[in-house]
Amino acid sequence: MKIMNCPLNGPRNIQEFVWIGDVKRTPDPSCTDREWTDYLFIEDNLAGEVDEWWVHAPSNNWFIARRNRLTDEILWTKSPAEYFADHAP
Repeated sequence: MKIMNCPLNGPRNIQEFVWIGDVKRTPDPSCTDREWTDYLFIEDNLAGEVDEWWVHAPSNNWFIARRNRLTDEILWTKSPAEYFADHAP
């Protein structure tokens, strides 16, 4: 059984989680419809370590996980507040 650490609920079975998508910068509000569509639906699908949005379905807790897509190893998980405090511009 694969375990993922939820920042709110602790270690849980991976089947309780849903992958939402890559963490990426929101486009400018004046962007084109094409740019907005790409933001919503197109993923880069990069190999290696990537920051991703995940949700713990039973509690509806959203968080960010860093995962290696080549090995499927989850390196860490953080709440959005903690993540964006660490990645402030």
